Amino acid sequence: MNPVESQSEIAAAIKEAVTLASNPTASISKEEALMRVSPTQLETVLHTSFEPASHDILTRGLGASPGAAVGKIVLSAEEAMMATEDVILVREETNPADVHGMQIAVGILTTRGGLASHAAVVARGWGKPAVCGAENIELADDHIIINGERIDVGEKLSIDGTSGEVMRGTIQTTHVEQIPEIDVLLQWADEVRELDIRANADTATEAQVARGNGAEGIGLCRTEHMFLDEQRLPIIRRMILASTAEQETEALQELRESQHKDFIELLEEMDGLPVTVRLLDPPLHEFLPQIEELLEDAARQTLDQEQQDLLKAARRWSERNPMLGTRGVRLAWLTPGLYEMQTLALLDAIADRTANGGTPLVEIMIPLTIGGEELAGMRERIQTTIDEHPSGTPIKIGTMIETPRAALVANQLAEHADFFSFGTNDLTQLTFGFSRDDVESSIMGLYLEQELLEHNPFQQVDAEAVTELVQLGIERGRSTKPELSIGVCGEHGGDPVSIGVLAATGIDYVSCSPPRIPIARLAAAQAAITQSIKN
Repeated sequence: MNPVESQSEIAAAIKEAVTLASNPTASISKEEALMRVSPTQLETVLHTSFEPASHDILTRGLGASPGAAVGKIVLSAEEAMMATEDVILVREETNPADVHGMQIAVGILTTRGGLASHAAVVARGWGKPAVCGAENIELADDHIIINGERIDVGEKLSIDGTSGEVMRGTIQTTHVEQIPEIDVLLQWADEVRELDIRANADTATEAQVARGNGAEGIGLCRTEHMFLDEQRLPIIRRMILASTAEQETEALQELRESQHKDFIELLEEMDGLPVTVRLLDPPLHEFLPQIEELLEDAARQTLDQEQQDLLKAARRWSERNPMLGTRGVRLAWLTPGLYEMQTLALLDAIADRTANGGTPLVEIMIPLTIGGEELAGMRERIQTTIDEHPSGTPIKIGTMIETPRAALVANQLAEHADFFSFGTNDLTQLTFGFSRDDVESSIMGLYLEQELLEHNPFQQVDAEAVTELVQLGIERGRSTKPELSIGVCGEHGGDPVSIGVLAATGIDYVSCSPPRIPIARLAAAQAAITQSIKN
């Protein structure tokens, strides 16, 4: 796309392409019309942007979630919750405890983190503008400093989640035009594409947006996000702090009841479409307060008994490399009640939906498996829970392929899996040895500038190694089980270039954030057209 194209110019081009292909004397084919509109152009007209003008850009970060946002600066989730006006949440980096504030904010700005960071992934899922890794911003108690310029809490910032630009004050945003021709274009895309398009969605609201955008199911439901509500977080903390089996069981029962409600709402929105539920993935320390904050309070001797217990738990669960540590299936082996609770809550919801005339189609996904024995043992535990439930509902059980080892032993994993889903965020991180939370604010810019890398592998899938591992995992998995269903649920599932590369590997579907479903539909169609031309 020409960078000077305005939304109105792109809208006119889309209308022209559809008109030329749909007239009784059509001068171009539907396929030609589809190829005339780039996914980038489509994304531009589906999101707000700033009015074309000369803007005083204070700094730039990574455009982590498209769209433009204007709001008053707040520096904590609590401040966001108390705000009566639109706010921009500014953090060094976000974590699960910030989610309630992120929901309130109209935009998110972080000084650390990349395109696969917590802030980026969550913001894209909600369709909320976000700029990450703006490292020139310094945070203080009541203000921020950008390149030496002080801006107080409560002052206005404007952020562009597409370009990564950060500006002081209020910049006028554009109005998103409703373009009926887009619906026509996407219908043509659906007729051509070979890949199914699913959504990464964790709530009924996200599922509703996804279905409205044409999603054919949910490829990734991150159940940990269901625990982060202000009412839920204390419950999982009680489970972590439990000193007896009875206390742990009581907390898990409360979580089961809340998960049951969440699952019912999700399955209702996606009735008749597949919903892949990933069991708990992150390490438990993510549900605890930041250890640094607790240590500061400890130094001031202001910790009450509960905070002292939380500090003890934070120390216990703290790891040098938590993304490589006790998470996913490893956590389930250590704390078996977690996956049992989630499975029971899901079965309860399935039974309720079925009794009310619904058609729930559910798959359970076990994260971060690395070997056949590990997966077989955990599948057996989950299957026992399913078999003992009164509903007797049969459920497919699969796994995420997130490590190079999992791709290499995919033939073993396939013996115990009904499906695979490649988590390309972690697969990229572990293949390159890059921390996905740190590398983009440290050396990624330099590597791209020096042409040590052709592109950011967290934005566009690496075609040399990561895609090779995906291809290898598919071949080895299907050598054991030819009918194995395989998808991609990492953020690459919403990137147009990555979709084109991944489509050639033999996957069945990609899954992406709900707002990117239209982009993925168009990109998948263009991939199919390009492949047919080559053949």
